[in-house]
Amino acid sequence: MNRFLAVCLLIVSSVLAGCAGSPSPELRPYTAEESKQLALEALSRRGLSFDEYQQQRAALTGQPHKSFGFDRQGEMNAERNVVLHGRPS
Repeated sequence: MNRFLAVCLLIVSSVLAGCAGSPSPELRPYTAEESKQLALEALSRRGLSFDEYQQQRAALTGQPHKSFGFDRQGEMNAERNVVLHGRPS
């Protein structure tokens, strides 16, 4: 019984010593690319409208904001023969 208790105590102390002495991961600063990626991921989770998202994404990436919209040509009927800019559609 004494041996069993001594072995259990030895195992428990070994486990606790191993857990207490584990080195923490090295803390390093984020690189510029990692910071940009984290900011883009946070932006995608914010639930913004499409236009707001595109504006803020363009600001983060440093690219000019592209406006997305309708092409002002409207809908076309497949039964009509319409010529646009010299080409059949």
